Amino acid sequence: MAVVELNKESFQQTVSDNDFVIVDFWAPWCGPCRSFAPTYEKVAEDHPDIVFAKVNTEEEQEIARHFQIRSIPTLMIFREKVIIFSQPGALPEGSFRELLSKAGELDMAEIHKQIEAEQAKA
Repeated sequence: MAVVELNKESFQQTVSDNDFVIVDFWAPWCGPCRSFAPTYEKVAEDHPDIVFAKVNTEEEQEIARHFQIRSIPTLMIFREKVIIFSQPGALPEGSFRELLSKAGELDMAEIHKQIEAEQAKA
Protein backbone atom coordinates (compact mmCIF):
# COMPACT_ATOMS: atom_id res chain seq x y z
CA MET A 1 0.00 0.00 0.00
CA ALA A 2 1.30 3.43 -0.86
CA VAL A 3 1.94 6.06 1.77
CA VAL A 4 -1.10 8.33 2.06
CA GLU A 5 -1.08 12.07 2.67
CA LEU A 6 -3.44 13.11 5.44
CA ASN A 7 -5.16 16.44 5.86
CA LYS A 8 -7.65 17.91 8.30
CA GLU A 9 -10.54 16.24 6.47
CA SER A 10 -9.03 12.75 6.17
CA PHE A 11 -7.03 12.39 9.40
CA GLN A 12 -9.81 11.39 11.81
CA GLN A 13 -11.48 9.03 9.37
CA THR A 14 -8.18 7.28 8.58
CA VAL A 15 -7.42 6.69 12.25
CA SER A 16 -11.02 5.64 13.01
CA ASP A 17 -11.40 3.27 10.06
CA ASN A 18 -8.08 1.42 10.44
CA ASP A 19 -6.75 -0.63 13.36
CA PHE A 20 -3.05 0.15 12.74
CA VAL A 21 -1.94 3.55 11.47
CA ILE A 22 1.55 5.07 11.46
CA VAL A 23 1.83 8.81 10.91
CA ASP A 24 5.01 10.62 9.90
CA PHE A 25 4.80 14.33 10.73
CA TRP A 26 7.22 16.10 8.38
CA ALA A 27 7.92 19.28 6.39
CA PRO A 28 9.44 19.80 2.94
CA TRP A 29 12.28 21.97 4.29
CA CYS A 30 13.33 19.39 6.92
CA GLY A 31 16.53 17.54 5.96
CA PRO A 32 16.07 14.63 8.41
CA CYS A 33 12.47 14.28 7.16
CA ARG A 34 13.63 13.97 3.56
CA SER A 35 16.36 11.50 4.58
CA PHE A 36 13.85 9.32 6.45
CA ALA A 37 11.23 9.31 3.65
CA PRO A 38 12.80 6.47 1.57
CA THR A 39 13.06 4.25 4.67
CA TYR A 40 9.43 5.01 5.58
CA GLU A 41 8.26 4.17 2.06
CA LYS A 42 10.35 0.98 1.88
CA VAL A 43 8.99 -0.33 5.20
CA ALA A 44 5.46 0.64 4.13
CA GLU A 45 5.76 -1.59 1.05
CA ASP A 46 6.57 -4.55 3.31
CA HIS A 47 3.50 -4.00 5.55
CA PRO A 48 0.37 -3.78 3.36
CA ASP A 49 -1.80 -4.50 6.42
CA ILE A 50 -0.72 -1.22 8.10
CA VAL A 51 -1.71 2.28 6.97
CA PHE A 52 1.39 4.44 6.53
CA ALA A 53 0.48 8.12 6.41
CA LYS A 54 2.23 11.46 6.28
CA VAL A 55 1.18 14.87 7.56
CA ASN A 56 2.91 17.91 6.09
CA THR A 57 3.13 20.14 9.17
CA GLU A 58 3.52 23.25 6.99
CA GLU A 59 0.18 22.66 5.26
CA GLU A 60 -1.64 21.03 8.18
CA GLN A 61 -0.67 23.26 11.09
CA GLU A 62 -3.95 22.60 12.90
CA ILE A 63 -3.20 18.85 13.10
CA ALA A 64 0.38 19.55 14.20
CA ARG A 65 -0.88 21.88 16.96
CA HIS A 66 -3.49 19.35 18.08
CA PHE A 67 -0.84 16.68 18.59
CA GLN A 68 1.68 19.21 19.98
CA ILE A 69 4.31 18.41 17.35
CA ARG A 70 7.38 20.39 18.38
CA SER A 71 10.08 18.59 16.41
CA ILE A 72 10.07 16.85 13.07
CA PRO A 73 10.13 14.23 11.89
CA THR A 74 7.83 12.79 14.55
CA LEU A 75 6.43 9.28 14.29
CA MET A 76 3.10 8.47 15.88
CA ILE A 77 1.49 5.03 15.96
CA PHE A 78 -2.23 4.51 16.46
CA ARG A 79 -3.66 1.08 17.28
CA GLU A 80 -7.43 0.86 17.51
CA LYS A 81 -7.69 4.69 17.79
CA VAL A 82 -5.15 4.82 20.67
CA ILE A 83 -1.78 6.54 20.41
CA ILE A 84 0.68 3.86 21.52
CA PHE A 85 3.87 5.60 20.37
CA SER A 86 4.92 9.17 19.70
CA GLN A 87 8.54 10.20 19.35
CA PRO A 88 10.48 12.79 17.37
CA GLY A 89 13.46 11.77 15.28
CA ALA A 90 14.14 9.60 12.27
CA LEU A 91 14.75 5.93 12.98
CA PRO A 92 17.19 3.64 11.22
CA GLU A 93 15.37 0.99 9.18
CA GLY A 94 16.14 -1.86 11.61
CA SER A 95 14.87 0.10 14.61
CA PHE A 96 11.75 1.15 12.70
CA ARG A 97 10.98 -2.46 11.76
CA GLU A 98 11.53 -3.58 15.37
CA LEU A 99 9.21 -0.83 16.62
CA LEU A 100 6.47 -1.97 14.23
CA SER A 101 6.88 -5.56 15.34
CA LYS A 102 6.56 -4.62 19.01
CA ALA A 103 3.60 -2.32 18.29
CA GLY A 104 1.85 -5.19 16.52
CA GLU A 105 2.38 -7.52 19.49
CA LEU A 106 0.65 -5.25 22.01
CA ASP A 107 -2.43 -6.67 23.71
CA MET A 108 -4.90 -3.95 22.77
CA ALA A 109 -7.67 -5.45 24.94
CA GLU A 110 -5.41 -4.91 27.96
CA ILE A 111 -4.55 -1.37 26.84
CA HIS A 112 -8.23 -0.47 26.42
CA LYS A 113 -8.87 -1.91 29.90
CA GLN A 114 -6.10 0.29 31.36
CA ILE A 115 -7.51 3.38 29.62
CA GLU A 116 -11.00 2.66 30.98
CA ALA A 117 -9.55 2.27 34.51
CA GLU A 118 -7.71 5.60 34.20
CA GLN A 119 -10.85 7.34 32.94
CA ALA A 120 -12.89 5.88 35.79
CA LYS A 121 -10.44 7.37 38.32
CA ALA A 122 -10.65 10.84 36.74
